[in-house]
Amino acid sequence: MRDRDDMTFSMQEHARRLSDLRTRMAERRIDVAVITDPENLCYLTEYQTTGYSYFQCLVVPLEGEPFMITRRLEETNVHARTWVEATRPYSDTGDAIETLWHALKEFELDHKTIGYERNSYFFPAYQQDRMRSTFLDTRFVDIFGIVEEGRVVKSEEEIAVMRKAAAATEAGMAAGLAAVQPGVSENEIAAEICSAMFKAGGEYPAVLPYVTSGPRTLIGHATWEGRKVQENEVVFLEIGGCYRRYHTAMMRTVFTGEPPQAMRDATSIVQEARAALLEQIRPGMTAGEIDQLNQRIINNNHLGGYLITRAGYSIGIAFPPSWDEGYILSLKSGERTHLRPNMTLHLLPWIYGVDEQYLVGMSETIRVTEDGCESFFGKPEAELVTMAA
Repeated sequence: MRDRDDMTFSMQEHARRLSDLRTRMAERRIDVAVITDPENLCYLTEYQTTGYSYFQCLVVPLEGEPFMITRRLEETNVHARTWVEATRPYSDTGDAIETLWHALKEFELDHKTIGYERNSYFFPAYQQDRMRSTFLDTRFVDIFGIVEEGRVVKSEEEIAVMRKAAAATEAGMAAGLAAVQPGVSENEIAAEICSAMFKAGGEYPAVLPYVTSGPRTLIGHATWEGRKVQENEVVFLEIGGCYRRYHTAMMRTVFTGEPPQAMRDATSIVQEARAALLEQIRPGMTAGEIDQLNQRIINNNHLGGYLITRAGYSIGIAFPPSWDEGYILSLKSGERTHLRPNMTLHLLPWIYGVDEQYLVGMSETIRVTEDGCESFFGKPEAELVTMAA
């Protein structure tokens, strides 16, 4: 491990993350871990690149120095960003799995018990098949989730980084809300959001902002397409600010004109759900209980609207195509995982299909504290639930 003083996280933090991973490996009788998930590579080493569609991995032996296999172009990121000393790159005409095989033989790891992330999006089945068929005398074990066990609870250093992401989120949302006016296009609103996020120190996010207006607000995961905002309609904004690949997210809703009573009632319901979540979430509560609380408030209405999703998910390190860590922890009914201090969650109190034409969303990214929870966003609620006149 190279000792550096120019990384986002301290060397003590990185040593702890590596040590904790090796403890979990030893508990599972794993001699070697082959880590391919981009978020996990970033968590363990700070390695990042937009070129993660090419095979790349960190090989972590139970004893001895880890090393990386990357495309030769991406090897520059190992040296520039990480503490990793040894690399074995492959060329654009080379073979990634063959390179991995030679490296494991070189370090005398090829006859060990090797764990790999079978569910990693970026270690496709055809490469896994080639790996297993090449190492005929090797025992392979699925270790998907072994790194995520360390990621689900954030350290104080990670919380500090997420506060920087939150500053970008708030700046983007403030700019987006200010830009919403009849006659302004969704593209122009998105441009203001992105400009403000990046000027506030935000870096490229896993997902660019969701910006929809009018009937387009009821299309899931849609974003700007040039439509011009009209009088007396809903504009929906959802933003994920990013710093060093860590994200915080926020959704807000604007109505251009005098809101109808149904919109006012829907806003009150969402505000009630948000307040209840912030008041009641605490360590020991299960993820499923959060979802049940949210459902009880949102679905108990006379407006015809309903809750269309789970109550939220873990959030932190992310690369495109998604900013959430919902595959680590999802706030859905039946999920029995207990909350612990310094878990970070994106809460989703929102109501969909009001009068079959409106939605209201007011989400929050929070940190679970020792006796409750706190939002990463500092502005009072009233300043962020904006009805544009």
